[in-house]
Amino acid sequence: MIKPQAINEQQVINEQQTKTMDVQQTMSVQQTMGVQQTNLAALLTTTKTNIETFLDQVLPSQNIGHNQLNAAMRYAVMNGGKRIRPALVYATAHCLNIPMEQLTAAAASLELIHCYSLIHDDLPAMDNDDLRRGQPTCHKAFDEATAILAGDALQTMAFTILSDAQLNPFSAEIRIAMVQILANAAGANGMVLGQAEDIYAERGATPSINHRVGYNHAHNIGLAELTMIHQNKTGALLTAAIKLALCANNANSETSARLCNYASNIGLAFQVFDDILDVTTSTEILGKPAGSDQKLGKATFPALLGLDQAQQYAESCYNQALDELAPFDHRADLLRDIAYFFINRRY
Repeated sequence: MIKPQAINEQQVINEQQTKTMDVQQTMSVQQTMGVQQTNLAALLTTTKTNIETFLDQVLPSQNIGHNQLNAAMRYAVMNGGKRIRPALVYATAHCLNIPMEQLTAAAASLELIHCYSLIHDDLPAMDNDDLRRGQPTCHKAFDEATAILAGDALQTMAFTILSDAQLNPFSAEIRIAMVQILANAAGANGMVLGQAEDIYAERGATPSINHRVGYNHAHNIGLAELTMIHQNKTGALLTAAIKLALCANNANSETSARLCNYASNIGLAFQVFDDILDVTTSTEILGKPAGSDQKLGKATFPALLGLDQAQQYAESCYNQALDELAPFDHRADLLRDIAYFFINRRY
């Protein structure tokens, strides 16, 4: 069994430096293409620092309590990652003229839900993956039972943080609203629903969707059905990032609707491009097994549309996201840059 302490620290540092360079290169390309430039690289760096500092303080120490469980929780959370969902919370806060740091607890809670979902996604009963972020998946580094429990603990910790007045210093009303937003996005009406639909589609039987749209096998899934799956599986948490920031601002209904529509579109763009990367990029760059979607028989946008049309669909979603931001001034530029990054990343 691989222990977290056995992970090569210099290798992790090198990978993080490489990923930082990738972001900087992306931003350089964006500038040459005439897209309005804001400092996305700085946002990602600030987000990573703030969120990881916060999480390091709230995660249980490996030296107290159940060391294996605590170590697994830390391993899954502090094992790298782009922290793009917290960055989206911060970028929305900036757009709404809210000090970003006020939403650190909310952004960290969202990241915990994301990390728990990755642990469970990688399990043998689901995607059965051995690599995540270039390292052994949690159930490989520890064991399957510990990984399941670590995911459970991270999920509940997210709501503990959101509801804690000291960690998340908003009014009780706002904290309750944040809990509701994240619970709805993560549960049977959001991410978990999308995961279930994805698995059932892979297995050739989709009871929850079949009643609504009438298909029985993954290869018969059309664009509308595949889009619906990923609006739940991927898009729900990205939309939650927007809604958590909106909670702290008395935005009008048009502003809220536009930002949520933006999130829905970038969520689709992100997933389409993720599917493209799965068939065009190496395991070494992805940090997870390349080609795993095809091996599992998953319905993907490239399999459905072909690579060229999938790329066009991602770009269409990106353009629709930008259209939603048209009425906003330069304070929405970080949101524009995140959308661009979603369809121009390498991993």
